[in-house]
Amino acid sequence: MNGTVGLGKLFSAANGATLALLLAIAPGAAAQAQAPIPDHAHARPYGSGWTCNYGYRQTSGECAAVIVPAHAYLSSFGNDWECDRLYRKSRDGCVALVIPAHAFEVDSISRGWRCEETYHESGGNCVAVRVPANAYVTDSWVGSGWKCERGFGEVNGACLAVVVPVNATLDESGTRWHCHRGFVKSGNECTRIEVPENGYLDPTGSGWRCERGFAAAGNTCVPLNIPVNAHVGLTGNNWVCDESYHEKTGACIVDGTPRARP
Repeated sequence: MNGTVGLGKLFSAANGATLALLLAIAPGAAAQAQAPIPDHAHARPYGSGWTCNYGYRQTSGECAAVIVPAHAYLSSFGNDWECDRLYRKSRDGCVALVIPAHAFEVDSISRGWRCEETYHESGGNCVAVRVPANAYVTDSWVGSGWKCERGFGEVNGACLAVVVPVNATLDESGTRWHCHRGFVKSGNECTRIEVPENGYLDPTGSGWRCERGFAAAGNTCVPLNIPVNAHVGLTGNNWVCDESYHEKTGACIVDGTPRARP
């Protein structure tokens, strides 16, 4: 019986200590939960804390009104402002966008305007594009505003004819050339590819390969020296041993895995 009473006193003392600790913490927690919401603010719909009303921004724990300058309006979030169309931010206000002659307003670029066709930007103005002979005006607002016609290349602001050698043609760009099939570029000319006997032009037309049963040796195609119990390989330019044979020192011997001659 005495042991039971002693155990009850022990639990009673522990509960008393826990209660005292909770009472000591509670005032601070309650004060935090009841922290006042400043003027022109409201509690967040989710979680804790608060946020400023539309038209106000948070400053040093308070909500200050957003001062919208002339020719501006509140942003979609309501905590800042944006300039009206044809105006740009400058410090704390909005200044009128200055569009030079032969230009038009564009919101998608930072300066707010773009030059008209046949004009390009130079020093904040739009100057007429000077198109040289054998060139045409482009609709691009960057660069010189012109491009050389096909068969001409730009050199120091002029369009000079591209000199296409014999056995060549202009490429897709129209400013360079490439050799016909069976010819290879050599300086400013196209020289014929010398295909050896028992050879043929490769698919690119700029080189050659040996026919099946022949192998390249320098600038010639020589017949494969196929040993007994071997046959031409898949590439057509090497040999492999027949089934149940393997290569050894240039010959095919029994009991091995077929291998291609290096």
